[in-house]
Amino acid sequence: MSAPAEPGGQDTMSTTSITSLTVKTRVYDGQKPGTSGLRKAVKVFQQEHYTENFVQAILLALGDQLAGCTLVVGGDGRFYGKEAVTKIIRIAAANGVRKLIVGQNGILSTPAVSTIIRKYKTHGGIVLTASHNPGGPDADFGIKFNCDNGGPAPDNVTNKIYEITKTLQSYKIIPEFAIDIDKIENTSIEVDGKPFTVDVIDSVNDYVELMRNIFDFASIKTLLQGSADRPAFKILINAMNGVTGPYVKRIFSSELGVDDSSLVNIKPLEDFGGLHPDPNLTYAKDLVNAIKEGPYDFGAAFDGDGDRNMILGKKAFFVTPSDSLAVLAANLKLIPYFQKTGVKGYARSMPTAAAVDRVAAKNEMKFFEVPTGWKYFGNLMDAGQLSLCGEESFGTGSDHIREKDGIWACLAWLNVIAGLGKSVEDILLDHWKVYGRNFFTRYDYENCDSACADKMMQSIETLIQKPEFIGRKLQYEGKMYVVKHADNYSYTDPVDGSKAAKQGLRILFEDGSRIIFRLSGTGSSGATIRMYIDSYENDPATFVKDAQLVLKPLINIALELSELRQHTGRDAPTVIT
Repeated sequence: MSAPAEPGGQDTMSTTSITSLTVKTRVYDGQKPGTSGLRKAVKVFQQEHYTENFVQAILLALGDQLAGCTLVVGGDGRFYGKEAVTKIIRIAAANGVRKLIVGQNGILSTPAVSTIIRKYKTHGGIVLTASHNPGGPDADFGIKFNCDNGGPAPDNVTNKIYEITKTLQSYKIIPEFAIDIDKIENTSIEVDGKPFTVDVIDSVNDYVELMRNIFDFASIKTLLQGSADRPAFKILINAMNGVTGPYVKRIFSSELGVDDSSLVNIKPLEDFGGLHPDPNLTYAKDLVNAIKEGPYDFGAAFDGDGDRNMILGKKAFFVTPSDSLAVLAANLKLIPYFQKTGVKGYARSMPTAAAVDRVAAKNEMKFFEVPTGWKYFGNLMDAGQLSLCGEESFGTGSDHIREKDGIWACLAWLNVIAGLGKSVEDILLDHWKVYGRNFFTRYDYENCDSACADKMMQSIETLIQKPEFIGRKLQYEGKMYVVKHADNYSYTDPVDGSKAAKQGLRILFEDGSRIIFRLSGTGSSGATIRMYIDSYENDPATFVKDAQLVLKPLINIALELSELRQHTGRDAPTVIT
């Protein structure tokens, strides 16, 4: 691998020579990374040796790449983040890492980490985030590893990390070594006779430069500022006190001239100001109400680490993530980046509504359905087969990096709106006239008893595996669905042949509608049951109806079939999206 370019920073040379220490530790059970790293309560990470063990396991999993490598480090600014950065610096130095590129104040959005890994050709990055989970001393923390393509570590890497944690007997660390990560500068020392550098960089610069090269900032600025023949397009952006605040300030205020009064919650806070930084209709209620009651034409919110987004039109017209993906797919060529690169293909996660499938079919584009987890998109992108992808969990992105990207999705929408000259609602209505509408909702039942959740999933799987289940007619209040196929979804990667099994229970109907059940891997405790309902309609008379009313028959069929209330004791979901 070529040596990374220098991101820059004031040099602070030191003749300090430090000798590393080997610290005996104990094994902690359960350090198995999920779909996006290891997420636990802060108090778990604060246990003696716990964080150190997991960081050491990440470094050992690099194998021959470890000696002399360069890694990126940063996170979403949540509680315990700065302490974790300090530990990573000391452990990396002791393990022969040549250089760390660290975001100022320990801040780097997840998309920015991917940007920097790819731009400077580093060997990967350590991201300190629990994404959309709450933050603070009594909330959650997380650590994940991104590989040299900028994307989340694939299963073979996370499995290797986990195996190492199960037998780890010691970790290497250097003694007290203080670097002020709030100050942009380059610090070099010697550790065990080898050079080690920490380069603290501006957290925002590289990402903003990339966005400028992707989108037509001039036309977006004209849209937002207004012109002789078009009034200003009013927007409201909510960073939810997460990591995107500095990025929102630089892009929307400095670059696009949006008044600061339209940018809210843009200061990253360790506890997100008490907010639950998950950009959906439940947790971003303040944004929904402000758009509904105010003069705004467009609203957007981002999660704690900046990879998720929610898009709203005038009067809080809600764009489902599935529809957002499909609309962007249908209009990608309005964005300069895709005018240069061409459009290679579309993909979605398995639970995501099948709206983008119809765009792919009509435009004769490659299409892929993958398991939940952004790492599955990365292989397809690296192989040059995929340009745009998304998940129903408010994640959208393209091959500009190897992570979903909230601000990118917002800018993509503004670029499309500027190009079409239509409102968000009119863009959706015109889209549905061409492709039909996939009504979609997700019911989350959080912190369920794990044993009860497992029993429910086993019961559903036993039912749908019966041969007589195929062709079964399921109905509620006169609406009938005929089962076409049912399985526990499995995936074979078309690039490297790797397999992922037991990814969620699917019931597919003859009209294209679907019911899906999954246990989430992104929580820090208990089990989260996720029920996904995707009902396809091609009758224009249904397009403007309330989604929950249209979905009611299929929701009730799913609840009855799963016996969810009986298994969990829950009468209602924690969150509906």
